[in-house]
Amino acid sequence: MGFTGLVRWTNAPSAAADLIRQNIIVNHQGVLRGRWQVVLSSWRSRFTGDSNDMRSLERPLYTVTMNDNTFVMLEDPGAPNRSDYLRLKESQEQGQPPHPFVAAPPPHYHYTLVTVSPPGALEQLMSHLGVVGKRWIRTGGEKGQGSGHHLNVDGLIFSIGSDWLVRFGHVMLGGGAVKGMLIEAEYLPLPDLHTEGGEGRSELLSDFLASIIPILPDSEIWTVAVSDEMWAEVLAGFGEDDAGEEAESKMDEAEDDLFVSPEYLPATRKTDWLGANRDKRSAYLIQGALKGEALI
Repeated sequence: MGFTGLVRWTNAPSAAADLIRQNIIVNHQGVLRGRWQVVLSSWRSRFTGDSNDMRSLERPLYTVTMNDNTFVMLEDPGAPNRSDYLRLKESQEQGQPPHPFVAAPPPHYHYTLVTVSPPGALEQLMSHLGVVGKRWIRTGGEKGQGSGHHLNVDGLIFSIGSDWLVRFGHVMLGGGAVKGMLIEAEYLPLPDLHTEGGEGRSELLSDFLASIIPILPDSEIWTVAVSDEMWAEVLAGFGEDDAGEEAESKMDEAEDDLFVSPEYLPATRKTDWLGANRDKRSAYLIQGALKGEALI
Protein backbone atom coordinates (compact mmCIF):
# COMPACT_ATOMS: atom_id res chain seq x y z
CA MET A 1 0.00 0.00 0.00
CA GLY A 2 1.30 3.42 -0.90
CA PHE A 3 0.61 7.12 -0.93
CA THR A 4 -2.67 8.24 -2.51
CA GLY A 5 -3.78 11.39 -4.31
CA LEU A 6 -7.30 12.28 -5.43
CA VAL A 7 -8.61 14.47 -8.25
CA ARG A 8 -12.17 15.70 -8.79
CA TRP A 9 -13.33 16.25 -12.39
CA THR A 10 -16.63 18.02 -11.87
CA ASN A 11 -17.75 18.40 -15.51
CA ALA A 12 -16.38 15.16 -16.92
CA PRO A 13 -18.28 14.06 -20.06
CA SER A 14 -20.03 10.70 -20.27
CA ALA A 15 -17.14 9.34 -22.37
CA ALA A 16 -14.48 10.40 -19.83
CA ALA A 17 -14.07 6.90 -18.35
CA ASP A 18 -13.45 5.41 -21.82
CA LEU A 19 -10.94 8.17 -22.61
CA ILE A 20 -8.99 7.57 -19.40
CA ARG A 21 -9.08 3.81 -19.91
CA GLN A 22 -7.75 4.11 -23.46
CA ASN A 23 -5.04 6.54 -22.36
CA ILE A 24 -3.86 4.21 -19.60
CA ILE A 25 -3.77 1.15 -21.87
CA VAL A 26 -2.20 2.80 -24.93
CA ASN A 27 0.21 5.30 -23.38
CA HIS A 28 1.02 3.67 -20.03
CA GLN A 29 0.59 -0.05 -20.79
CA GLY A 30 -1.83 -0.32 -17.90
CA VAL A 31 -3.50 -3.59 -16.89
CA LEU A 32 -7.12 -3.84 -15.72
CA ARG A 33 -7.32 -5.15 -12.13
CA GLY A 34 -11.00 -4.92 -11.30
CA ARG A 35 -13.86 -2.60 -10.45
CA TRP A 36 -13.74 0.40 -8.15
CA GLN A 37 -16.94 0.80 -6.16
CA VAL A 38 -17.59 3.24 -3.33
CA VAL A 39 -20.92 3.92 -1.58
CA LEU A 40 -21.46 7.09 0.47
CA SER A 41 -24.30 8.22 2.68
CA SER A 42 -24.85 10.94 5.25
CA TRP A 43 -26.84 11.37 8.43
CA ARG A 44 -27.57 14.22 10.78
CA SER A 45 -28.55 14.23 14.41
CA ARG A 46 -31.93 15.41 15.61
CA PHE A 47 -30.85 16.28 19.13
CA THR A 48 -32.75 19.23 20.53
CA GLY A 49 -32.18 21.47 23.49
CA ASP A 50 -30.99 24.90 24.49
CA SER A 51 -29.39 26.60 21.49
CA ASN A 52 -26.70 27.92 23.84
CA ASP A 53 -25.80 24.39 24.88
CA MET A 54 -23.02 23.08 22.61
CA ARG A 55 -24.21 19.52 23.23
CA SER A 56 -27.47 20.28 21.40
CA LEU A 57 -25.82 21.34 18.15
CA GLU A 58 -26.41 19.25 15.06
CA ARG A 59 -23.87 16.51 14.46
CA PRO A 60 -23.29 15.41 10.85
CA LEU A 61 -22.21 11.82 10.21
CA TYR A 62 -20.84 10.48 6.91
CA THR A 63 -20.23 6.89 5.87
CA VAL A 64 -17.99 5.64 3.07
CA THR A 65 -18.14 1.95 2.18
CA MET A 66 -15.11 0.52 0.38
CA ASN A 67 -14.31 -3.16 -0.06
CA ASP A 68 -15.28 -4.94 3.18
CA ASN A 69 -15.31 -1.90 5.48
CA THR A 70 -17.41 1.16 6.20
CA PHE A 71 -15.59 4.28 7.39
CA VAL A 72 -17.66 6.50 9.64
CA MET A 73 -16.83 10.19 10.05
CA LEU A 74 -18.59 12.06 12.87
CA GLU A 75 -18.25 15.79 13.51
CA ASP A 76 -19.17 17.07 16.96
CA PRO A 77 -19.06 20.89 17.25
CA GLY A 78 -19.32 20.59 21.02
CA ALA A 79 -16.00 18.71 21.34
CA PRO A 80 -12.53 20.30 21.17
CA ASN A 81 -10.05 19.72 18.39
CA ARG A 82 -7.26 17.35 19.33
CA SER A 83 -4.58 19.93 18.53
CA ASP A 84 -6.30 22.57 20.70
CA TYR A 85 -6.60 20.18 23.61
CA LEU A 86 -2.95 19.15 23.44
CA ARG A 87 -1.84 22.78 23.16
CA LEU A 88 -3.88 23.82 26.21
CA LYS A 89 -2.65 20.80 28.14
CA GLU A 90 0.94 21.71 27.34
CA SER A 91 0.39 25.33 28.42
CA GLN A 92 -1.03 24.15 31.76
CA GLU A 93 1.95 21.86 32.32
CA GLN A 94 4.17 24.91 31.82
CA GLY A 95 2.49 26.67 34.74
CA GLN A 96 -0.08 28.80 32.92
CA PRO A 97 -3.61 29.23 34.37
CA PRO A 98 -5.79 26.10 33.96
CA HIS A 99 -8.35 25.88 31.16
CA PRO A 100 -11.75 24.09 31.40
CA PHE A 101 -10.88 21.76 28.51
CA VAL A 102 -7.78 20.53 30.30
CA ALA A 103 -9.50 19.55 33.54
CA ALA A 104 -10.27 16.09 32.16
CA PRO A 105 -9.58 14.41 28.81
CA PRO A 106 -12.63 14.64 26.52
CA PRO A 107 -14.41 11.38 25.64
CA HIS A 108 -13.80 12.22 21.99
CA TYR A 109 -12.55 15.05 19.80
CA HIS A 110 -14.28 17.27 17.23
CA TYR A 111 -13.55 14.74 14.47
CA THR A 112 -13.96 11.01 14.96
CA LEU A 113 -13.12 8.56 12.17
CA VAL A 114 -13.74 4.87 12.85
CA THR A 115 -13.93 1.67 10.82
CA VAL A 116 -16.99 -0.56 10.93
CA SER A 117 -17.14 -4.08 9.51
CA PRO A 118 -19.00 -5.69 7.86
CA PRO A 119 -20.72 -3.06 5.70
CA GLY A 120 -24.23 -2.37 6.97
CA ALA A 121 -23.31 -3.02 10.60
CA LEU A 122 -23.77 0.64 11.54
CA GLU A 123 -27.32 0.76 10.13
CA GLN A 124 -28.16 -2.49 11.92
CA LEU A 125 -26.86 -1.11 15.20
CA MET A 126 -28.75 2.17 14.83
CA SER A 127 -31.93 0.31 13.92
CA HIS A 128 -31.49 -2.03 16.91
CA LEU A 129 -31.08 0.97 19.22
CA GLY A 130 -34.20 2.56 17.74
CA VAL A 131 -32.50 5.88 16.90
CA VAL A 132 -33.20 5.90 13.15
CA GLY A 133 -35.75 8.60 12.41
CA LYS A 134 -35.77 9.75 16.03
CA ARG A 135 -32.26 10.91 16.78
CA TRP A 136 -30.63 10.33 13.41
CA ILE A 137 -32.09 10.83 9.93
CA ARG A 138 -30.58 10.19 6.52
CA THR A 139 -29.61 13.15 4.39
CA GLY A 140 -27.60 13.62 1.22
CA GLY A 141 -28.29 13.59 -2.46
CA GLU A 142 -28.94 16.51 -4.77
CA LYS A 143 -30.75 19.51 -3.38
CA GLY A 144 -34.46 18.99 -3.78
CA GLN A 145 -34.15 15.19 -3.83
CA GLY A 146 -35.41 14.08 -0.45
CA SER A 147 -34.94 10.43 -1.37
CA GLY A 148 -31.24 10.79 -2.19
CA HIS A 149 -29.84 8.57 0.56
CA HIS A 150 -26.84 7.20 -1.29
CA LEU A 151 -24.15 8.38 -3.62
CA ASN A 152 -22.04 5.90 -5.58
CA VAL A 153 -18.69 5.92 -7.34
CA ASP A 154 -18.50 3.20 -9.97
CA GLY A 155 -15.43 2.65 -12.13
CA LEU A 156 -12.28 0.64 -12.77
CA ILE A 157 -8.89 -0.08 -11.22
CA PHE A 158 -5.73 -0.26 -13.35
CA SER A 159 -2.14 -1.02 -12.46
CA ILE A 160 0.73 0.65 -14.28
CA GLY A 161 3.96 -1.25 -13.91
CA SER A 162 4.69 -2.23 -10.33
CA ASP A 163 4.57 1.33 -8.95
CA TRP A 164 1.10 2.71 -9.64
CA LEU A 165 -2.55 1.88 -9.08
CA VAL A 166 -5.16 4.12 -10.72
CA ARG A 167 -8.82 4.15 -9.76
CA PHE A 168 -11.39 6.21 -11.64
CA GLY A 169 -15.15 6.27 -11.79
CA HIS A 170 -18.27 8.38 -12.30
CA VAL A 171 -20.01 9.93 -9.30
CA MET A 172 -23.70 8.99 -9.38
CA LEU A 173 -26.50 10.27 -7.17
CA GLY A 174 -29.20 8.01 -5.80
CA GLY A 175 -31.59 9.10 -8.55
CA GLY A 176 -29.13 8.15 -11.30
CA ALA A 177 -27.78 11.62 -12.15
CA VAL A 178 -24.03 11.69 -12.94
CA LYS A 179 -21.94 14.35 -11.20
CA GLY A 180 -18.51 14.19 -12.80
CA MET A 181 -15.70 11.83 -11.86
CA LEU A 182 -13.16 10.94 -9.19
CA ILE A 183 -9.65 9.83 -10.16
CA GLU A 184 -7.31 8.37 -7.56
CA ALA A 185 -3.65 7.47 -8.04
CA GLU A 186 -1.69 5.40 -5.54
CA TYR A 187 2.10 5.38 -5.57
CA LEU A 188 3.00 2.02 -4.08
CA PRO A 189 6.72 2.42 -3.19
CA LEU A 190 6.02 5.12 -0.57
CA PRO A 191 4.12 4.23 2.62
CA ASP A 192 3.79 7.90 3.52
CA LEU A 193 4.64 11.31 2.11
CA HIS A 194 4.84 14.56 4.02
CA THR A 195 4.44 17.32 1.47
CA GLU A 196 6.54 20.47 1.43
CA GLY A 197 4.89 23.03 3.67
CA GLY A 198 2.39 20.40 4.82
CA GLU A 199 -0.25 21.61 2.36
CA GLY A 200 -1.06 18.08 1.19
CA ARG A 201 -0.30 18.48 -2.52
CA SER A 202 2.40 16.36 -4.13
CA GLU A 203 4.04 17.31 -7.43
CA LEU A 204 4.78 13.63 -8.04
CA LEU A 205 1.10 12.68 -7.90
CA SER A 206 -0.07 15.84 -9.65
CA ASP A 207 2.23 15.28 -12.63
CA PHE A 208 1.23 11.64 -12.89
CA LEU A 209 -2.49 12.40 -12.72
CA ALA A 210 -2.03 15.08 -15.37
CA SER A 211 -0.68 12.40 -17.70
CA ILE A 212 -3.70 10.18 -17.00
CA ILE A 213 -6.54 12.66 -17.46
CA PRO A 214 -7.28 13.66 -21.08
CA ILE A 215 -7.00 17.34 -21.91
CA LEU A 216 -10.41 18.66 -22.93
CA PRO A 217 -11.53 22.28 -23.37
CA ASP A 218 -13.22 23.93 -20.38
CA SER A 219 -12.44 21.01 -18.05
CA GLU A 220 -12.98 21.77 -14.37
CA ILE A 221 -10.41 19.65 -12.53
CA TRP A 222 -9.05 20.20 -9.04
CA THR A 223 -6.88 18.30 -6.58
CA VAL A 224 -8.27 17.15 -3.25
CA ALA A 225 -5.62 17.96 -0.66
CA VAL A 226 -5.52 17.64 3.13
CA SER A 227 -2.77 19.24 5.20
CA ASP A 228 -0.50 17.17 7.41
CA GLU A 229 -2.02 18.91 10.44
CA MET A 230 -5.53 17.86 9.43
CA TRP A 231 -4.39 14.27 8.90
CA ALA A 232 -3.01 14.28 12.43
CA GLU A 233 -6.28 15.72 13.72
CA VAL A 234 -8.48 13.13 12.02
CA LEU A 235 -6.39 9.98 12.12
CA ALA A 236 -4.78 10.16 15.55
CA GLY A 237 -6.55 8.00 18.08
CA PHE A 238 -7.49 9.32 21.50
CA GLY A 239 -4.91 8.57 24.17
CA GLU A 240 -2.28 7.77 21.54
CA ASP A 241 1.17 8.68 22.80
CA ASP A 242 4.04 9.98 20.73
CA ALA A 243 6.44 7.17 21.59
CA GLY A 244 8.09 7.34 18.19
CA GLU A 245 8.79 11.05 18.45
CA GLU A 246 10.13 10.66 21.99
CA ALA A 247 12.44 7.88 20.86
CA GLU A 248 13.73 10.02 18.00
CA SER A 249 14.39 12.85 20.44
CA LYS A 250 16.41 10.52 22.63
CA MET A 251 18.36 9.37 19.60
CA ASP A 252 19.32 12.97 18.83
CA GLU A 253 20.51 13.50 22.39
CA ALA A 254 22.52 10.31 22.49
CA GLU A 255 26.22 10.41 21.75
CA ASP A 256 27.45 9.12 18.44
CA ASP A 257 28.65 5.67 19.49
CA LEU A 258 29.25 2.37 17.77
CA PHE A 259 26.80 0.67 20.10
CA VAL A 260 23.18 1.74 20.51
CA SER A 261 21.09 0.77 23.49
CA PRO A 262 17.67 -0.74 22.62
CA GLU A 263 15.97 1.96 24.71
CA TYR A 264 16.98 4.53 22.09
CA LEU A 265 15.57 2.63 19.14
CA PRO A 266 12.39 4.16 17.64
CA ALA A 267 9.26 2.38 18.78
CA THR A 268 7.46 0.22 16.26
CA ARG A 269 4.36 2.06 15.08
CA LYS A 270 1.59 1.03 12.72
CA THR A 271 1.64 2.95 9.46
CA ASP A 272 -1.48 4.73 8.25
CA TRP A 273 -1.03 3.11 4.87
CA LEU A 274 -1.63 -0.58 5.50
CA GLY A 275 -4.85 -2.46 4.71
CA ALA A 276 -8.01 -0.80 5.97
CA ASN A 277 -6.06 2.20 7.26
CA ARG A 278 -5.00 3.07 3.72
CA ASP A 279 -8.65 2.88 2.66
CA LYS A 280 -9.51 5.07 5.65
CA ARG A 281 -7.42 7.95 4.33
CA SER A 282 -8.80 7.45 0.84
CA ALA A 283 -12.36 7.44 2.21
CA TYR A 284 -11.72 10.70 4.08
CA LEU A 285 -10.48 12.37 0.90
CA ILE A 286 -13.52 11.21 -1.06
CA GLN A 287 -16.11 12.28 1.52
CA GLY A 288 -14.35 15.62 1.97
CA ALA A 289 -14.43 16.35 -1.77
CA LEU A 290 -18.10 15.47 -2.20
CA LYS A 291 -19.15 17.11 1.06
CA GLY A 292 -17.56 20.34 -0.15
CA GLU A 293 -19.91 20.27 -3.14
CA ALA A 294 -22.94 19.54 -0.93
CA LEU A 295 -23.46 16.20 -2.70
CA ILE A 296 -23.57 14.34 0.62
